[in-house]
Amino acid sequence: MAITGRFVLLVFAALAPLVLFPAWSTVLLAVALLLALLVTDIMLAASPARVELQRKGPGNVTLHSETESVLTLENGNHRIFRGMVRDAWQPSAGTVAPVQRVEIPAGERRRIAVRLKPTRRGDLAAPHVTMRSFGPLGLAARQRTVPLRGRMRVLPPFHSRRHLPSKLRKLRELDGKAAVQIRGAGTEFDSLRDYVRGDDVRSIDWRATARRTAVVVRTWRPERDRRVVIMLDTSRTAAARIDDEPRLDTGMEAALLLAVLAERGGDRVDFFAFDRRVRGRVGSAARGNLLGSLVQAMAPLEAELIEMDWAQIPTQVRAISAHRSLVVLLTSLDGGAPEEGLIPLVAQLVRQHVVLLGSVRDPLLGRMKEQRTTASEVFRASAAERALLDREAVSAQLRQLGAEVVDAEPLDLPPLVADAYIRLKAAGRL
Repeated sequence: MAITGRFVLLVFAALAPLVLFPAWSTVLLAVALLLALLVTDIMLAASPARVELQRKGPGNVTLHSETESVLTLENGNHRIFRGMVRDAWQPSAGTVAPVQRVEIPAGERRRIAVRLKPTRRGDLAAPHVTMRSFGPLGLAARQRTVPLRGRMRVLPPFHSRRHLPSKLRKLRELDGKAAVQIRGAGTEFDSLRDYVRGDDVRSIDWRATARRTAVVVRTWRPERDRRVVIMLDTSRTAAARIDDEPRLDTGMEAALLLAVLAERGGDRVDFFAFDRRVRGRVGSAARGNLLGSLVQAMAPLEAELIEMDWAQIPTQVRAISAHRSLVVLLTSLDGGAPEEGLIPLVAQLVRQHVVLLGSVRDPLLGRMKEQRTTASEVFRASAAERALLDREAVSAQLRQLGAEVVDAEPLDLPPLVADAYIRLKAAGRL
């Protein structure tokens, strides 16, 4: 049971006779009248237990986009149901007007649409729905909470999709669909053409030349159907917020753009999220619906507040591909001691694979480095300079081992990782 503001006002109004006629009989009469009105109103209210509820869940939705949760109410009472309905979604679902008034005549149905605009990625839930049925006087209401579970999976937004058309054009140029073949760009045979000055004599096809009066050379294109293995770091460093977005989400954007680009380029893509155990995996068997499988696997991922187990990564990569592959590590350059974890890992992987490492750099470091007006700002600029130099030193060590390193700010990381993949493909290193 719940009382309304109208009943509270009625109680204050009943104080006036007590002031004019201060006697116990007046008090008893006022209390009896108030209780009689309250009980009568409750008895005349429709029973919420006889209202049937059905939910049509929103299902999957992209982060920051809008959707609806639809409730259907059927009034099984013999009187009209006047009340309020609250759909109890958790706060990160971004519910707009979760409490709505409704009037349902006896035996009829009504639908209520609750707008949702989620502000957090992952699985969100509404465990129950609460109904209040008011009496005709509006003094009190019957209340009932009905277990009616709703579920919504909020998928990564994939903002880096806008870079995909330009990157695909570059891939088509490599394949000879939009530009001439680049000499030496790959090892897969494409076609024959006449020799021109400057061509590598090692590309001359002597058998074809013997059948013709002119010298003929082979043209090549980057190899297709290569293996791309993407590892997304979900350890404690992925929980850091950079530009009001977790580092983990920026890594997802880079992984999605690279995976879709590599699949369109004819390569086989495997993805796994890892810290001390595998948190999510999408295999190359999902080819054809790779993007859908990736966003479903990434949606529930959260950064775990534990250290990365670098020693297990080669085993995970070997379980996916025993052949030479492009191994993409989306991790951090500033977590822990890289000499004990990241650098030995890369040294081990480059013996068999091509390694590309992508890391998010905080733009705040660059801004702090430029601000040197006060003594405090000078000290902060010095710390920022030290941090940037440490990152560059780690990057230089990784490049000396033979790895490709992309250290960029959040908005720049996905397209730069894609560009590095295209360069490797153009050089025939995949």
